[in-house]
Amino acid sequence: MNRSTVTPQKKSTRRADAERNRERILTAARAAFTDPRADVSMAEIARRAGIGSATLYRNFANRRELLEALYIDEIDAVCAAATTIAGETAGARFIAWLRRFYSYFTSKRVVAAELLEHTSAQDPVFSAGYARVLAAGRPLLDAARTSGEVQAALTLEQILDLIASIAKIPGADSYRKPILEAALGTLSNIESSGGRLAPRLGAP
Repeated sequence: MNRSTVTPQKKSTRRADAERNRERILTAARAAFTDPRADVSMAEIARRAGIGSATLYRNFANRRELLEALYIDEIDAVCAAATTIAGETAGARFIAWLRRFYSYFTSKRVVAAELLEHTSAQDPVFSAGYARVLAAGRPLLDAARTSGEVQAALTLEQILDLIASIAKIPGADSYRKPILEAALGTLSNIESSGGRLAPRLGAP
């Protein structure tokens, strides 16, 4: 019997182990980059993930590859949310997705800033990610406009720029969140808490 023979079951187990290791690395790296006090070296990420450096570098050959994977992972999440976000109406779903985009933007800022140290703002990873977010959000905005729940004055690009500018405001999230809700209120006539239609100022 050839001892080098690898059965399909063993191959499947190895792939599953590799995928688990990759997820452990990304989870550890994501937490490390959101901790302003953390020493986010590759060695520290390996330590947090509970793996050896060799395993880390088998998955990500260098820091840039790890940062790109984190960035794309966040893009994947915000795009997936566009198809699964909850809400009683089209307008409520769009506003809920904008809140998800706000959370995405605040979490990815540190990763994006770090990634820029290894590449440039013209790197296709950024333009491709932004294009995917626009493609994911546009059907939500179109549906909300069709239902009459969201104003047609701004494009999706302008709306996302507005949300991003709020996410960049210095200070705690508790300071930014009321500003975010006020901005969302100007976009629609949906109450921020329940997804129900609310009359505009001056309406009978």
